[in-house]
Amino acid sequence: MNDRERVLTALGHRQPDKVPYSIGFTQRMHARMAEYYGDPDFAAKLGDCFLTLGCAPEDAWREVAPDIWEDEFGVRWNRSVDKDIGVVCNRAVTPENLRTYKFRDPAEPSRYAGYASALAGPREKFAVANLGFSLFERAWTLTGMENFLMAMAADKAFAHALLDKILEFNMGVIERACSRDIDAMMFGDDWGQQRGLIMGPALWREFIKPRLRQMYGAVKAKGKFVFIHSCGKVDAVFPDLIECGLSVFNPFQPEAMDVFEMKRRYGDVLSFYGGISTQRTLPYGTVAQVREEVRRLLDEVGRNGGYIAAPAHAIPGDAKPENVAAMIEVLQEQ
Repeated sequence: MNDRERVLTALGHRQPDKVPYSIGFTQRMHARMAEYYGDPDFAAKLGDCFLTLGCAPEDAWREVAPDIWEDEFGVRWNRSVDKDIGVVCNRAVTPENLRTYKFRDPAEPSRYAGYASALAGPREKFAVANLGFSLFERAWTLTGMENFLMAMAADKAFAHALLDKILEFNMGVIERACSRDIDAMMFGDDWGQQRGLIMGPALWREFIKPRLRQMYGAVKAKGKFVFIHSCGKVDAVFPDLIECGLSVFNPFQPEAMDVFEMKRRYGDVLSFYGGISTQRTLPYGTVAQVREEVRRLLDEVGRNGGYIAAPAHAIPGDAKPENVAAMIEVLQEQ
């Protein structure tokens, strides 16, 4: 099997010849591993199962001041400390300017300019179009986390109106990305903290779920798989996500949920992607503990398909290089 065939087999809840895997790194950890291996191109040789394509235009980012980057939505990110994402440092949308605030055109050709060449020829990798900060995250980055959470309780009209604008934009991107020869659409939208949903299940079902139903339905109507990346403990809404048409849940954090119980409870209808501890084992464990954890995930969660092995997030800079190398060896040696 090639990597695409392994993923398709796993998502069909059948046993592939080996569990497919994907490994992402923060900038700092990538640099540390390049030094560890003595190879700046090490990541290209790991056997990652995905071909990931973006949905942003070519001029999506511009540096407006030292370490301050503005995205296509007018949100400014301070990257003086966090070089990978940054911290929002402005407010682009308010109740007063929402009516006049304009999203850029989801049909801009540069958003999809690389798809044709990337998807040409025999397909070895499973192709995923990635739409990050797709709903709740887009809303709070535009108007502020505290402001949006308060609006969900005290200014519902504003919260719904902002989410509807985001939904309209997303549906345009979904239509165009899923008209290409991709295999899946990945949405990024963190709803969780370590102990539960940030806004609680009731508000999630009021504001988020109806729009997910439309987004996921549009992807499924094009014959593609639906992935969601949502950090934290969000298993309370797994039945809702399955109802909406979700195919794959990521990052499957073992620090926030019992990943083996989730496989037992939902593994017949939902696939999982992630599960290798980036908060505990990779930074603080031993090489032997890393090997044991990864092998158990492959054996138990990977049994009968439904699993893509991966760290539970892009590996942070405090992970031990020898632990990361041990994880890679177990994944490659299947």
